[in-house]
Amino acid sequence: MAVISSNLGYPRLGEHREWKHLLEHYWQHKLTDAEFHVAAKKLRLANLKKERDLGVDLIPVADNSDYDHVLDTLAAFGAVPTRFGHFDHALNLSEYYAIARGTKTAVAAEMTKWFNINYHYIVPEFDDINFKLLDNRWLRYYQEAKDALNIDGKPVILGPVSFLKLGKRHGAYLDDAAVAELLPQLLPLYQQVFQELAAAGAQWIQLDEPTLVKTTDSAELVPYRTALHRLHDAVPGLKIELQTYFDSLDLYDEIINFPVQAIGLDLIHDHGENLAHLRQSGFPTDKILAAGLIDGHNIWASDLTQKFQLVQELQQLVTSDRLWLQPANSLLHVPITTANETKADPVLLGGLAFADQKLQELAVLTQAANQGVAAVQGAFDRNQANLTALNASTHRNNAAVRAAEAALPTQTFERQAPFATRIKLQHDRLQLPLLPTTTIGSFPQSPTVRTKRAAWRKGKLADKDYQAFLKAETKRWIDLQTDLGLDVLVHGEFERTDMVEYFGQKLTGFYATQNGWVQSYGSRGVRPPVIFGDVAYTKPITVAESVYAQSLTDKPVKGMLTAPLTIINWSFVRDDISKAQVQNQIALALRQEVQNLEKAGIKIIQVDEPALREGLPLKQRHWQAYLDEAVYSFKITTTGVANDTQIHTHMCYSNFGDIIDTIKALDADVISIETSRSHGEIISAFEQTGYDQEIGLGVYDIHSPRVPTVAEIEANIQRALRVIDPRQFWINPDCGLKTRQEPETLAALKNMVAARNAIQAQLSTATH
Repeated sequence: MAVISSNLGYPRLGEHREWKHLLEHYWQHKLTDAEFHVAAKKLRLANLKKERDLGVDLIPVADNSDYDHVLDTLAAFGAVPTRFGHFDHALNLSEYYAIARGTKTAVAAEMTKWFNINYHYIVPEFDDINFKLLDNRWLRYYQEAKDALNIDGKPVILGPVSFLKLGKRHGAYLDDAAVAELLPQLLPLYQQVFQELAAAGAQWIQLDEPTLVKTTDSAELVPYRTALHRLHDAVPGLKIELQTYFDSLDLYDEIINFPVQAIGLDLIHDHGENLAHLRQSGFPTDKILAAGLIDGHNIWASDLTQKFQLVQELQQLVTSDRLWLQPANSLLHVPITTANETKADPVLLGGLAFADQKLQELAVLTQAANQGVAAVQGAFDRNQANLTALNASTHRNNAAVRAAEAALPTQTFERQAPFATRIKLQHDRLQLPLLPTTTIGSFPQSPTVRTKRAAWRKGKLADKDYQAFLKAETKRWIDLQTDLGLDVLVHGEFERTDMVEYFGQKLTGFYATQNGWVQSYGSRGVRPPVIFGDVAYTKPITVAESVYAQSLTDKPVKGMLTAPLTIINWSFVRDDISKAQVQNQIALALRQEVQNLEKAGIKIIQVDEPALREGLPLKQRHWQAYLDEAVYSFKITTTGVANDTQIHTHMCYSNFGDIIDTIKALDADVISIETSRSHGEIISAFEQTGYDQEIGLGVYDIHSPRVPTVAEIEANIQRALRVIDPRQFWINPDCGLKTRQEPETLAALKNMVAARNAIQAQLSTATH
């Protein structure tokens, strides 16, 4: 028996974002349900055929989704929040999308980051739930692949314990007691799914239990062990691949003895710990080692020589017939193919590997494992030549950048005066009212904005005409903000496709892909910049737009930048040096931009760090180094300004209690934080610890098209004011408004200002 290759999941978007367009056309009522399903099936089958053609031996099925795989799971098992109705049938598309997007009468389900990466999942709500199997989607897609392509696929299903642990009940993530209570209700349905798959001929199930990497105590393994015993007993003939990813298994010795036939280990993001476990403790002789040795979360070509050395070592630990080679995690998180990167520097292109190229690498390594390197020597030689050329290039050897890095230890990065002194000077300069209103930065990117930008990029619109359009759009929105009564304005970011990509296009060392799209949430695709060389500042990036917007109004207009760590977390980062080193290169470049904005008269500069919390390592022992690096790079960026220049920052998503000290250490004058989808639970973090600086807790959810009422926004403000002094509090939406439509944006902001005015009046009355 030979080594085989396995995949864990394939990107959904389509090479040219066909899936994204399909969803959006459906939401715009341009497609019927039947037309949607025909197009979605065509894309699913094309993906499966490609995986087969690229040499994947064990192909995943049911890894596709109409929005998100966690939403798929809760819909399949009837865990639909009761505000959306009660169901005894498989949800149709409208019912399914209502959960993710909300309706006029029901708030959308919460959405948060998938572990510590830039993918968002729908958070299950396990209040008043009566589980029932409404749809065995795994059977449907297994049978589809078998009937249409004769592919005996490996159905991918989120494991029952991770499904529960990723959800909430009564507003809090499930604790062990809640999992123990709900698991017996859920397991019979998983057993039914497995039994129906076995009856249809399925040989393998990929059971994803990613939360296993967060377990540190043997007692935490009880529900996983219980679930696996029940599933094995129900269908003893069906083989289970227990898949983990994104980190190592602290409880390795216990987990490898679970009643499964294969265990998937991440050998990329494990800090070397899974490999150390294998070396020290070995691996069971009755199980298959599914070795995750290709990075499924970055886009660099593997060093095939090094990878093959690892394969040879693994072949000493397990027999070849018990070794699968696979990505470390689903390829959902990388673009599809480098074939469409026709404008890339050939030196860079040779060092890139998107999803299809990663599957090719697996095929080469699998062939080498079975037949020897000589059988694929040409591929190995090309790989080494490409990597050598990239590492030796001028892109990665910028003397000026390296000199600036070397000088960092001789410098101190702190504001000139403490916050208490700065804020008085800022209040005197800005003259803002109590509870000042603002937005996070971006405004709706209408079809007109996108069309103009696309025409300009293709050379069909002259620079001067494009700049004139951007100025007109900026002026229109400055006027709209003024009419709404907002206090601190923004220019709208109409020149930016993405808050990270835009800066990548303006700094050296970045490559903006032509078609490197990855899914962020729903139909939302982003093109993460590729940081492939040394990062340097060459000219002002945002100054002209900010100065123009400020010239249109007497109200302060914020300069808008993206902070170093977020650029790192939302980019594909070179892997030949440490992330901290790249982060500091970016910080040194952005420091110059902050100083140039200040010189140009911009009084408020917002340096957004929305990805700070999401990038937190999964294991607490790695937190402090990550957080210290984040604070250091933020301060490099922001501390070169005068005391009366106000520094803002913005962060997304909840669970900030663990990093309150880090938030304080950033020493930003004003911080805004998403809170509405998490129902204000972040406020409890501020109840438990004092926070002296100014803060805006997002008062309405921008991820849903639903317009919040004035009363709803007032309630959110009042909740925050129970623990935050009104003199510290800002009123703003959760996040940027780029993805929203203009009418709903204006309506929501109008209600936000009305709610602020009502509370302002109440506070004024209370003080007289």
